[in-house]
Amino acid sequence: MFPKAKNIEAAFQQVRMFSLVVIVCTVGMAGFVTYKSYHLAENLQSHIYVLAGGKAIEAFASDRNENLPVEARDHVRTFHQWFFTLAPDEKAIQATITKALYLADGSAKSLYESLKENNYYTGIITGNVSQEITVDSVSVDLASAPYSFRCWATQRITRPSAVTTRSLITEGSLRPVSRSDNNPHGFLIEKWRILDNRDIKTEKR
Repeated sequence: MFPKAKNIEAAFQQVRMFSLVVIVCTVGMAGFVTYKSYHLAENLQSHIYVLAGGKAIEAFASDRNENLPVEARDHVRTFHQWFFTLAPDEKAIQATITKALYLADGSAKSLYESLKENNYYTGIITGNVSQEITVDSVSVDLASAPYSFRCWATQRITRPSAVTTRSLITEGSLRPVSRSDNNPHGFLIEKWRILDNRDIKTEKR
């Protein structure tokens, strides 16, 4: 009688231990599956598919802070290219200047208005002058917003009789703003000013 009771009790303990192990394993497996599913969902949300030319191209979303230095420098570079690249065509000048002014505050517009009043753009059109700019480097201090920057560039002014090369150094600050079609980087140039803009050399054509 007693040996049978001991055997039943031992069997019950074994069943209880087995059940406990199964429960722990099930909970652990459920937790692991939940974690992996959440991780997979996060990875899928960071993938973007762009349709180009009838083909789906995979892109990856990233935190803006990862690309902040690149976007800030490109914003400054794009502004200078649009503001200083001029052709002897009134509509072309107006188009590029309009694009540039979307990227900056009133400091850029003030310079544009000053140049316009001094017939700078009229001289380019009537004199068949072409102006190109090459941005050599851009330095941006990202320690705190607004981010101060300095830009070094080279201008090439082509006239019918000569080609003049000029150095250009500007500085200002970048304030983060909402992105838009006209301002895809989401920055606004503030307190922009020209520090140096002098002739380096002039070559006859």
